[in-house]
Amino acid sequence: MFRVLVGLVVVGLLVYSLADLAGSEEEDRGGLPAWLWVVIIVLLPIFGPIVWIATKMSRRRGGSGGRGARPGRGPRRPSGPVAPDDDPDFLWRLEQEKRRQERRERDDDPPK
Repeated sequence: MFRVLVGLVVVGLLVYSLADLAGSEEEDRGGLPAWLWVVIIVLLPIFGPIVWIATKMSRRRGGSGGRGARPGRGPRRPSGPVAPDDDPDFLWRLEQEKRRQERRERDDDPPK
């Protein structure tokens, strides 16, 4: 029973890794061609899929900034809406509106 379970885990890792490799982008492959990854995954049944998964995860996370770093790109901006207090343009417009309002109030009040 234990051997069957280990065999299923190995086959599952193999199938998952090959499917993930087939859907990956060139940037996720760590500088190696896809055919070489297939050889590594198939010939090293447990080690190969684990290395592939670890390599792809480190690339997605940004890695260490080594060979896989993307030069010329700044830090990633969060996808989705940004809170108003985190948006510098919104804060600048708010400050400008506040100053205009204060000027209007000063201009509307006659000197005493």
